[in-house]
Amino acid sequence: MALTLSESAATHISNFLAKRGKGLGVRLAVKTSGCSGMAYKLEFVDVANETDLAFESFGVKIFTDSKSLAYLDGTELDFTKEGLNEGFKFNNPNVKNECGCGESFNV
Repeated sequence: MALTLSESAATHISNFLAKRGKGLGVRLAVKTSGCSGMAYKLEFVDVANETDLAFESFGVKIFTDSKSLAYLDGTELDFTKEGLNEGFKFNNPNVKNECGCGESFNV
């Protein structure tokens, strides 16, 4: 079981943490939301929870909880730039369907 970052995502997060001046890494979780049932939740982690599971890619830590990992196992978080648009992309092998707006998914 694992979560990974692409090199591009790790670089982007490292740079942002450096500008922010604090942080251990990022938390990737899922929440019930949207028209397909689940949505990704991404936030910075300043203090890890005792129950957190931690993974590391390119020197950046990714935290999650065991409940979310059931839906996220094998996911790679990527950071892409396409023209004027840039943002994180979730490459989740568990996704069966996504809603039309791309905000939610189901497994």
